[in-house]
Amino acid sequence: MPPHSRLLDRRQWLTRALAAALPGSALAQSVNLLGSRIGPSTTAQTIALEAAPALFDLQPHATTPGFAFNGTAPGPVLRLRKGQPARLALRNALGEPLSVHWHGMRIDNAADGVAGLTGQPVTGGGTGEFSFTPPDYGTFIYRPLVPGRTAELTGQGLSGVAIVEDPGLPAVDVDHVLAISDWALTDKGQPLPFAPGPGRLGNVVTVNGVLAPARLAVAPGARVRLRLANLSNARIMRIRFEGVRAYVVAVDGQPTDTFEPLKATLPFGPGHRFELVFDMPPEVGSKAMVSALIGQGFPLAIIETAGAGRVQTVGRPAIAPLPPNPLLSESIKLQRALRADVTMQGAGAEWSINGKKGLPQSDKPLFSVKSGSPVVLALKNESAVPNVIHIHGHSFRALHPFDDGWEPYWLDTIIVPAGQTIRCAFLAGSPGLWLIGSTILERLDGGMSAFFEVK
Repeated sequence: MPPHSRLLDRRQWLTRALAAALPGSALAQSVNLLGSRIGPSTTAQTIALEAAPALFDLQPHATTPGFAFNGTAPGPVLRLRKGQPARLALRNALGEPLSVHWHGMRIDNAADGVAGLTGQPVTGGGTGEFSFTPPDYGTFIYRPLVPGRTAELTGQGLSGVAIVEDPGLPAVDVDHVLAISDWALTDKGQPLPFAPGPGRLGNVVTVNGVLAPARLAVAPGARVRLRLANLSNARIMRIRFEGVRAYVVAVDGQPTDTFEPLKATLPFGPGHRFELVFDMPPEVGSKAMVSALIGQGFPLAIIETAGAGRVQTVGRPAIAPLPPNPLLSESIKLQRALRADVTMQGAGAEWSINGKKGLPQSDKPLFSVKSGSPVVLALKNESAVPNVIHIHGHSFRALHPFDDGWEPYWLDTIIVPAGQTIRCAFLAGSPGLWLIGSTILERLDGGMSAFFEVK
């Protein structure tokens, strides 16, 4: 823990940052400085984040040095409201530049947080303010994006979950976040050296900042909504649901037709988010489990019914889809689309898109397109390993072969198997320069990124 005087300094800065953004008495009503919930005011939603060195207890009898947002890793869960302006007051107590990228949010380009492309980072020891308005409900991720340094900054703890709250549909008894990370540590808790490479796979898995599995007690018969976010640097896994029938209601922040995962499993790459709803059994002591299919498999979260009270399930409606996002068009005219290739290549520490290393070397967009125009990308993975690609500021449909249909959900992040091509379609959004990059962060730093221009 930091010295007491240092903690007071941080609280004073948080108070000053919020007071500057919120008028008068709105401060006390709108912000919980020490909690994980940042509530909105009537005129603004203010997020005060400080990035600073910290110590974590991730293994028994060991302390791990790293970085934290507001003293925790992952950082606080930020809760925002759709259509209301949000303001980030960022203090960078690190000795190097820092940006904050809002992974999955379709916000204005200037707020996307890609250092050197959409704006300049906050210098070490400096402060900055950034504004944006979330247009969609959903579950999103915030983390650094500083080309060449993203993997190490994130891998030492700088990431978190942001929720743009929906009207509460479907009605649930429990709404819980599972933020999953992994850490590469020695048996004494020290981080293994960071180095360029294909991706940092940790040997310690945490959920919400504690050693897996996380444990959640709920009332018998409770209807549970889980928001899962993969905050790891490189870990591609499959997750399995046991003990309940879980239904997917949102993928990568966007609502979808409710469906049961095939064989109760889902692919879960870095940057992916899933929201699921399920009903717990009515008996005390019943368990549900979310497991990672890594090696022999192990539990990420255990949900158990406990307590004397029971949820009234008689007459409760069946689990239903979330309302569709009216801002995402159901129609994309593929025959009129601009078409472009995004070819992923590389191995070891060298990665590229279309034969070129990404930021900061790249200075030309892959293509330029007018806002509102349809785009089809051929995501070609010519490497020998799976890649995970994120398209900033946009949600897209994964197309079927021959463009004869698409998957019934929206994505902003997709796993492309080795040696395969996946096509995706979207409508060009807000004007600006938008990154396309690997969410395996060592590959992003190694050159697997490019950008396109929306005019």
